[in-house]
Amino acid sequence: MHLKSFGARASGLRLERMKASPRYVDGAFVNSKPVAQGLKKGTAGPTISEFLCGGQRRTPIAPLPSQSPLAGWAKPPETGLRATWLGHSTVLLEVDGARVLTDPVWGERASPVTFAGPKRFQPVPLPISALPELDAVIVSHDHYDHLDYPTILELARRKVPFFTSLGVGAHLQAWGVPPERITELDWWEQARVPGSELVLSAAPSQHFSGRSLGVRNSTSWSSFVVKGPKHSAFFSGDTGLTPEYAAIREHYGKFDLVMLEVGAFHESWGDIHLGPEHALDALELLGGGKFLPVHWGTFNLAIHAWDEPAETLVRLAPARAVELVMPLLGEPIEPARVASVTPWWRAIAALEARPAAERPAAIEELPSLPPAADGDGVEWPLD
Repeated sequence: MHLKSFGARASGLRLERMKASPRYVDGAFVNSKPVAQGLKKGTAGPTISEFLCGGQRRTPIAPLPSQSPLAGWAKPPETGLRATWLGHSTVLLEVDGARVLTDPVWGERASPVTFAGPKRFQPVPLPISALPELDAVIVSHDHYDHLDYPTILELARRKVPFFTSLGVGAHLQAWGVPPERITELDWWEQARVPGSELVLSAAPSQHFSGRSLGVRNSTSWSSFVVKGPKHSAFFSGDTGLTPEYAAIREHYGKFDLVMLEVGAFHESWGDIHLGPEHALDALELLGGGKFLPVHWGTFNLAIHAWDEPAETLVRLAPARAVELVMPLLGEPIEPARVASVTPWWRAIAALEARPAAERPAAIEELPSLPPAADGDGVEWPLD
């Protein structure tokens, strides 16, 4: 079966550039140190059983509170830096007069098909057509919950440049993004956003890539630094905890806003996702800054309760003097003006505590996993 959503393999000059990367070894990209990229040895059976039969609250009983950002976007940010979380890892950043969209995903499923795979339980606060003019789109890596085929088809119609990791441009070009609007960066490389003073840099992360079973790491994965003349922000993409975050701090200095992934974590794949506790460790390595958690509240991609990342953060952050920025979905916020967190998600958790007869109908979500291979080496997670 061939699906356009699988993307395309790199060839020609693109492939030659990939081969020149020090991280491209024996036909695939590698992390700086060897890490388990699937379920750790000996954990497949219990983890799969927990996923299929566990009773955790993995999807909320109703959509989470959200708002339209259009009224907020109608006027420029007074401080020069504003962020609007649109769900999962999609954030509209306004930095020193430029607008950057991270890992845009508007699709209903994080999947190559429309009838199976993790289904969105949280709508995006607005359609793509309602987005303002963009100066750049960042795509950190090619997993389905970060690189979405129908979303790229729509964004390709705009004259917006894309900045991404090595090899990912092959997917973008196959889906209609002109090659002259695609900039692929290896770690520590940078490029200026056309028509602005903004500089985007690819930086280390600890993850993997792939859009089909049996094909992994043919493209790279990165975090990204967004640096303007007055403000800077860090976007983790997907990553496990890596000491390279200290090198990022030394190289780029302090960040005004740090966006780190906190959801879809489990100890069985702790090397490739942060989760809330390791995210706090990563923030410390980065030198602090206002912390906007991403990669939660949209898809059921793991085993933990849907609100566990948020609740863990608000419990642990005060003891570590962490300044959390946790806006409502679709709420434009200026990090410099955020003094506290309102746990808005608890309104839905309160509904779940009601007697069954008083609850709204639960959102349909059927778990599905690739088949196991003798209990170990399962190519899961896929994000």
